[in-house]
Amino acid sequence: MPRILIVTGEASGDLHGANLAIALRKLKPDVRLFGAGGFHMKAAGVELIPGMERLDAVGVLGLKEIRKGLSNLFRLRRFLRQEKLDAVVLIDNPGTNLRLARIAARIGHRVIYYIAPQIWAWGARRMKLIRRVVHRMIVILPFEESLFRNAGVACDFVGHPLLDTLAPAYDKNSLRHQLGLPRDELVIGLLPGSRVPEVRTLLPPMIQAVKHIARFYPGIQCVIGRASSISEDLIESVLDRTGLQVTVTGNHTNEVMATSDLLLVASGTATLQAALIGTPMVITYRLSWLTYQVAKRLVTVKYIGLVNLVAGRGIVPELIQDEATAEKLSEEALMLLRDQGLCERMREGFRAIRGELGTPGASTRAAHIVLAECQG
Repeated sequence: MPRILIVTGEASGDLHGANLAIALRKLKPDVRLFGAGGFHMKAAGVELIPGMERLDAVGVLGLKEIRKGLSNLFRLRRFLRQEKLDAVVLIDNPGTNLRLARIAARIGHRVIYYIAPQIWAWGARRMKLIRRVVHRMIVILPFEESLFRNAGVACDFVGHPLLDTLAPAYDKNSLRHQLGLPRDELVIGLLPGSRVPEVRTLLPPMIQAVKHIARFYPGIQCVIGRASSISEDLIESVLDRTGLQVTVTGNHTNEVMATSDLLLVASGTATLQAALIGTPMVITYRLSWLTYQVAKRLVTVKYIGLVNLVAGRGIVPELIQDEATAEKLSEEALMLLRDQGLCERMREGFRAIRGELGTPGASTRAAHIVLAECQG
């Protein structure tokens, strides 16, 4: 009976971990799965380690976040020392998981990294560590496989797991009825992120942008896709200060994307998700001043949105840091709303991206690799 630990951090990683767990159980029903994650992994039958806090963090951390991070790391290290495991699967979240990879390898566990750290964005300084402590990389972006193999790291491209979460087609009218939205009005979807600081920073200018757009489209409707990691109270506390009527729905990200005519999206996995569904968008993000000063000296890529990175060109506008304002967001949004040709060229780019991301079944292919490593 294989014994496997799966460790993830943010909401998207929790979902990928759950899908991997489901695939592992289908292939090997007697597998025993332990993990650090969220309710998706728990629902998939993963035995979550008690007392674990959320593992993800962005930017320069305060004392409270550092204490939580160290507490989580010590708890995981104790678990790794006490348990006999056939594999440790780390999903994304490099801030914690690369440290954990070093610990697990030193103890003698077989380490598999699923959904690679974005070393192509932050430079190759982490490649030496990965080569030393990770037995196998499982990657979901097409250009990553050759990057790791050329560096001497065993690596497999399995396709993108988002392809497994999409319906063959979405009925916009049906979805609008389901969400209580008018059938014929313009709908703007807001996806402000899965971390609390992101939502606090990005949702207010998004809302203000919608209010500005409403001057030109009086019947406009607004729907917010709330990540599972974000409380309803946080969303409501932002909306209370805006005076705008908004529909909020949790855990229905695909439906929000499919029912909207245009999206304002926090940079992250959601940008690629929206591209696969085919909804035009504007990408935005803002970091603390100090974090941004550090990041701009380290980041080596031209774009931050995954949709643009995979495309290799700027098919979606990105409003970052000082440009992440309500005025700029509404300006870019209105340009798209007024120019359907521009929207169609964006959709053509989306269709090309979909062809680059492989075929459905990424979680199953990843599970096969994990189980093979357990035997190795």
